[in-house]
Amino acid sequence: MKPVIGLIGGMGSGKSAVASELARRGARVISGDDLGHQALGQADIRAHVVERWGERVLDPEGKIDRRRLAAIVFADPRVREALEALVHPWIEERIKAEVENARTDPNVKIVVLDAAIMLEAGWGRLCDRLVYVDAPEELRRRRVAEQRGWTATDMAAREEAQLPLTEKRAAADHVLDNSAGLAHLERQVDELVRLWGVAPETSRPCV
Repeated sequence: MKPVIGLIGGMGSGKSAVASELARRGARVISGDDLGHQALGQADIRAHVVERWGERVLDPEGKIDRRRLAAIVFADPRVREALEALVHPWIEERIKAEVENARTDPNVKIVVLDAAIMLEAGWGRLCDRLVYVDAPEELRRRRVAEQRGWTATDMAAREEAQLPLTEKRAAADHVLDNSAGLAHLERQVDELVRLWGVAPETSRPCV
């Protein structure tokens, strides 16, 4: 059976970069972030969110504004847990469905799950292997600031809601160092796909 590989690591470590490299080698990537967007777009979930936190979480088009919602839920662990109770069941069912779909696709060599809260949400049990993507804290913070526009306070609030990186690393089957450029990362990814019995030659991403 095709392996399901879960990507874990700190914010800004480069999990998405690893996912992209695996996609070039025949992987189907399932994005937890994309599914989170989709979850908040579901009519019943949206209705519960608005009922709980009011129309202040909506953008001018009437959709849930994730930044506004994040500012609320990351300020209080109990509020965050309430939101997770609403969206996580839907996301998990979608993950299971997409994994099954990917496994039946002959063009897919590996299934990759890229989710920031993989272990916290319990989705690691859906994976055959966990890969920890490592990078120094200073580099991670710079990437997050450049790519997402988050302040150090924004990042700290989100990190507080996640497991310590030492626990994530300890749970991993493999560790990738993403601190020395793309070529260095590509070589490590090639080594992993060889280990998993997949030809390392790049190919068109499975989407």
